[in-house]
Amino acid sequence: MNNIKIGVIGMGYVGLPLAVEFGKQYFTIGFDINQQRIEELKIGKDRTLEINEPDLKKATQLAYSCIANDLEPCNIYIVTVPTPINIYKQPDLGPLKKASRLLGGLLKKQDIVIYESTVYPGATEEICVPILEECSGLVFNTDFFVGYSPERINPGDKEHRVTNILKITSGSTMDTADTVDNLYKSIINAGTYKTSSIKVAEAAKVIENTQRDVNIALINELALIFNKLGIDTEEVLLAAGTKWNFLPFRPGLVGGHCISVDPYYLTYKAQAIGYNPEIILAGRRLNDSMGNYMVTQIIKLMLNKRIHINEAKILIMGLAFKENCPDLRNTRVIDMIKEFNSFGAKIDVFDPWVDPNETQQTYGFTPLLAPQLGSYDAIILAVKHQQFIDMGVEKIRALGKDCHVLYDIKYILPVNEVDGRL
Repeated sequence: MNNIKIGVIGMGYVGLPLAVEFGKQYFTIGFDINQQRIEELKIGKDRTLEINEPDLKKATQLAYSCIANDLEPCNIYIVTVPTPINIYKQPDLGPLKKASRLLGGLLKKQDIVIYESTVYPGATEEICVPILEECSGLVFNTDFFVGYSPERINPGDKEHRVTNILKITSGSTMDTADTVDNLYKSIINAGTYKTSSIKVAEAAKVIENTQRDVNIALINELALIFNKLGIDTEEVLLAAGTKWNFLPFRPGLVGGHCISVDPYYLTYKAQAIGYNPEIILAGRRLNDSMGNYMVTQIIKLMLNKRIHINEAKILIMGLAFKENCPDLRNTRVIDMIKEFNSFGAKIDVFDPWVDPNETQQTYGFTPLLAPQLGSYDAIILAVKHQQFIDMGVEKIRALGKDCHVLYDIKYILPVNEVDGRL
């Protein structure tokens, strides 16, 4: 395809880094329906902290817009909108359908639409393509074409960036697959892996995080067993890790936009074709239960110190779904907050990474700017932010009352310096 002009739909954790890289070489429009987000990007501010201002400026051919008609000059569209789950833990394809309808109104002959959002195998051709056809009046694989290249962005990871992560590509025809593959090759230093079909690429993406989820569920279950046996889980994992092929997973809360969501896309499709995926769903149930389990353990420790849970002041250090990252999407720390609230405890949350306004809008409370010394009956280390590591045990314990419980979910402190840990 000559005279490539790219429109990237969605300026989040996935879309922005991609648009920046393409904007270094091609005419690129970064589109988002959030006008505030667009205005921030225009002045060089990225609230996700994925791209700094100097790197934003390197994308000299990138412009930002929240006006759909500004996308009209483009001939390649890349969709990077969220694909969450609903309250019933079923795929919510609303954003994907909305983006497809928007693009259907813009499509011209020979245009290509590439989807990066995580979906179940078959969703691109079964859900998105009919919308594109209906809204454009064009014929799939005759007038316009589709590709799928799943995102592999890891929020907060400054080592694995979009350009040095190998990219899976695919297309609805052989020529389209080649075009999509060559397009990504032009910006991905790590190279590409072209699959035989869109369904294969979709399936590869959805199992990446399903595999991690099941492995973490196994380690979480081992932690429950070792807790009952009075054995420290971290010591066991370190010992087992001396074998060359032991996988280095750790127990904990499993949240975020991928690991705790993607498996439900696969199980939804599996159940739709008449197969009940037992192992995947069992792993999901166990991982989703970990917040409540840890609250139970903390309450036991408090009662052993004659600290009443009702009206107790509890400090949770960390709210983001992972360390050194402001991403609040689907954080499972919320499970612990809800469970403590059900016992009448008073919860303060401290996280120097998250945006207070976003936290208020998403979860209905505002985190502390700084916790007060000597105030808490229990302190929970929920996220392994570098700031918490740097504080050390003395500064962390100084936040508690004379008699308090310190519980370490993320193995930030040595076992002999805490009252309990997972």
